[in-house]
Amino acid sequence: MIKAQFESLNPKSHASFLVNSFKLESFTVPYHFHPEFELTLIVRGRGKRYVGKNMGDFEDGDLVFLGSDLPHSWKSEDVTEPGGYVQSIVVQFERNFLGTEFFNKPELANINNLFKISAYGIRYLDKTTENISSQMKLLAQEENAFRKMQMLLDILENLAISREYILLDQDGMVAQQLNSNKERINAALGYIVDNFRNEILLNKVAGIVNMSPNAFCKYFKKVTNKTFMDTVIDYRINFAIRQLLSTDKPVSEIAMESGFGDVSHFYKIFKRNMKMSPLNYRKNFQKGL
Repeated sequence: MIKAQFESLNPKSHASFLVNSFKLESFTVPYHFHPEFELTLIVRGRGKRYVGKNMGDFEDGDLVFLGSDLPHSWKSEDVTEPGGYVQSIVVQFERNFLGTEFFNKPELANINNLFKISAYGIRYLDKTTENISSQMKLLAQEENAFRKMQMLLDILENLAISREYILLDQDGMVAQQLNSNKERINAALGYIVDNFRNEILLNKVAGIVNMSPNAFCKYFKKVTNKTFMDTVIDYRINFAIRQLLSTDKPVSEIAMESGFGDVSHFYKIFKRNMKMSPLNYRKNFQKGL
């Protein structure tokens, strides 16, 4: 898959929002987006999480709330233990699933503010994650539609009043785009997410967004304040850093797995970005353990 996909969600006729529990061999859903808000709990699994321009590691208990049209994907680690599985609970709903003015009521001001912040992608931490995880597991098991709705509102209020979180797409690049721009920039980011570990072709991504390579480069720089290739390098360095810190793989192998075709080039780019060599970066981290 080479671009962020638009996903059409269709709640069942007797429900105004979706609650799904997935148990799979691995998370392989491509980088995608949809107008619905999404709350995702990773019950079991580990790998890389992509939200907007952010890439991070995820593991059991990862809890993230996403705003409308914010592109995202959870991708499992390459190696899965025999007989292993991953599991998640995903809640999806439209902004107006309870009516156009429902969340504008003063009693729901906290949730209304939550919806605004979610445009940046919110990852919850500590006690909030523990409490909401328990609530979501009960929500997934609940069969009564009215009680299900009450439980969702409770969850949203608890998320809204929590201060135990970090924003994922902190520069808000995706959140700040006009709706007319979102599909184009999401497609470009999707190409990077799915291809940064391989050869990146400017003509390919320019074709995906129906622009000439020169026009695309100018457009991408205007929207993101970075060149297309600098953004690709950011993803590659980020991936390499996580491999340096979480594995004992040799630097040469990490360089290749991160999309750098030449080890010496990797050393040069890494030192330029991180102000030290990959080996020193790993040693400094290990000293701090």
